[in-house]
Amino acid sequence: MLSAKSLFEEILENDESFRLFCSIAASGESQGGWENGRIAALVPESERALVPRIVRHGADEDKHGRIFNALMRKRGLAPVPVPPETDYTMLLEKRGIGLAHEKLKADRPLSVQDVITYLAHSRVTEQRAAEQMAMLRTYFTDHPEIGRAVRMISQDEDNHLAYSNEELLRFAAAGHSRFIRRTLRACAFAEIRVHRDVSLAVMAHMGRILGWPAARSAMLAAGIRAVYLYERIAGWRRMVALRMPERRDALGGPAAQAHEFA
Repeated sequence: MLSAKSLFEEILENDESFRLFCSIAASGESQGGWENGRIAALVPESERALVPRIVRHGADEDKHGRIFNALMRKRGLAPVPVPPETDYTMLLEKRGIGLAHEKLKADRPLSVQDVITYLAHSRVTEQRAAEQMAMLRTYFTDHPEIGRAVRMISQDEDNHLAYSNEELLRFAAAGHSRFIRRTLRACAFAEIRVHRDVSLAVMAHMGRILGWPAARSAMLAAGIRAVYLYERIAGWRRMVALRMPERRDALGGPAAQAHEFA
């Protein structure tokens, strides 16, 4: 029976599919680490209190990239180039979501609206990341090879989601509600489209590596498109709702180390 668990088990058991999965994940996490580092350097003076949290966010992303690379090294595998059609972070940027890399590479301070744009982008994408890691935690939390990595990354993603909710609520209370709502909505609709396209591309690559029959590939593609339709109609709302998290100041301390993966 085809299920999320059986699908990931198949990817996990094959070196080539596992290497592609980890390479894509490591690249995206490392890119997120760089982006957060640049944002921290450019935060306007009025929002400098955010800098330690943004730095922590970036440190977590860098750590996740190292974890995925370490998982490959444990099998004696080297990363492979990430196919452009599977590059989630770059495809979001091409759709104008988040802060453009040209802006981050410059040395001009960001505006308050830029900071809100970053937080809205985080709110939406961390929702996706937290949900995906929660799914993996459900099935693989005790897995001898990836269980520890799944638990650590899942906890971090939950913290990132809590942080972005809390900070956006702070900005909303300061009078930015309309801009936040508009930015969150634009991010959500772009993200669900990019997630659909990337999921289709990743599954196409996995199907070729694992030799899936055409019927199975078609079934998976249909499922991905069905999820997109649901999210386009109603599911996007979970990505834009703001609620105060149970854990406040989730990024208030230093990033947890991952010595066991180094």
